[in-house]
Parts: sequence; C-alpha cells; structure tokens
Amino acid sequence: MLCHATDVCGRFALIAEPELVAEMFSLLDIDPFPPRYNIAPTQPVLIIRARASNGNTRGNNAPDREAMLARWGLIPGWVKDLKGFPTLINARAETAAEKPSFRNAMRQRRVIIPASGFFEWKRDDKDKPLQAYWVRPKRGQVAAFAALMETWSGPDGSQIDTVAVLTTEAKGPIAAVHDRMPVLLQPEHQSRWLDTQNVMVPEIADLLIGHVDDYAEPIAVSNAVNKVANMSADNLVEVAPHPDAAAAPPAQSPVTKAKSRPKKPGGQMSLL
Repeated sequence: MLCHATDVCGRFALIAEPELVAEMFSLLDIDPFPPRYNIAPTQPVLIIRARASNGNTRGNNAPDREAMLARWGLIPGWVKDLKGFPTLINARAETAAEKPSFRNAMRQRRVIIPASGFFEWKRDDKDKPLQAYWVRPKRGQVAAFAALMETWSGPDGSQIDTVAVLTTEAKGPIAAVHDRMPVLLQPEHQSRWLDTQNVMVPEIADLLIGHVDDYAEPIAVSNAVNKVANMSADNLVEVAPHPDAAAAPPAQSPVTKAKSRPKKPGGQMSLL
C-alpha cells in the first residue's frame, strides 16, 4: 500500500514511560509499552479516545478516556477494496471537515495520538541530500497530536482500527523546516476535542490553527531514521546539519513524497 501524498509528520516517536502518559492524559489504566524511536506509517500506534459510555456533558474537564492501538493510515468506511488505496497518514485541518475521507471522523471519532516529537526532512533541490530533523513539543514531555479514527470493516467481517494525524500551517521554529506541522492540543483543550457527543466541528475550529510556541527549535539528526528498521535511541541525537541543508526550503519527507496515481473519472479515489 502506498503512502498518500501528505504534508508532514511521516515519522514520530513515543519514548515517555507509560505511567507518565497515563497521568498526562487522565487515563484510568494503560498497558505497558516500550519506547519507540521511529514509528512509521502502517504500524500500530497508541491513541486516546473518550469512552463510549462516559456520558460526557458540556463543561466536564476530565471525561473518562481509554487508550488503544490503531493502524497509522486511515481507511475510510466507504472503501470497498484496499488494493491500490493510499495510506492516509495525514489530514489537512483546513479541509478535513469537508473531505469524504475524513468528515465523518471529524464529527464522531476525534482522538489523540501521544508523541514525544516527530521527524521532518528538508533539502534545497533534488540533487542535494535530505537532512532529517527532530521536532519536540515546546511545553511538556509528550505532545498531543489531534487525530481522526475510523474502523474499517472488510468483506470477510474483519475490522481494522485506523488513524490519521491532522496537520496545519507551520508556525514558529518548524516553519524553517517545513510548511506544515501536526496539530498540537494543549491539556486545557483536549477534553473539548475528544467530546464528539456535545462539541460540534465548528466549536473546535480554533484548536486547529496552531501556534508559534507549539514546538521547540528543530534539531538536525542522522538520516538513519529514514530506514524503518532503525529504531535506536540514536535517532534523537543531535548532529551537525549537512552544509547544503542550512538554507534549504521546505521539502516532504521520504515517506510522504507525492506518488503518482492514475486519474479516474470516478470510483473511490475520486472521493479523497
């Protein structure tokens, strides 16, 4: 399955202790998990959602939540055949509420992806090498990425929980590396984001804008992170940036480069 042409965040990491994640996101419990230094599309990722039976009411600042795993790469419910369907790892915050692939999830299945930070790449032209960067949240040890979830049902009755990260226009330090960034939810806004029973899409529009102080200054890291098999803590170690990368304009990461797709007058691809 190919990666859909997306904006940003083709890799991220979650290295916080499970107990810290549970505390930060007001979880009743959480299964143990190891630190992950190179999370890639199609892999299972930790997500947080409001419990279906929590009976949220407007003004409740700490609704019951639960943690679960979902496949990174959203599959809309209307997809009939996965063959050739792109992996939707990102969704643009500005248009997700109108896009057939994401609009139902925006209304009914808003979730959070905990992350210690994400990777991005830039270079000045196709003949120059890519430079990887590590971007962490400016405040706190764990970022809360706004995300959308869908449970896809196959023709054989099997089900796959899937998720996509919402992105917005880059602001602050990350803008020097890329023109997009993951939507980051501050603690005081997370309950409103998760409460799809009482909070409608227009009421969370202000959460999708992004702010200049969301992310710290990106640091150059080894391009070893390009390979999914490289899951070492060394992925986060600062290195001297490539001399051609310092003044490089934004560029897509290796896993989010645009892939050519045949144009069809109709069918599921025309609904993206």
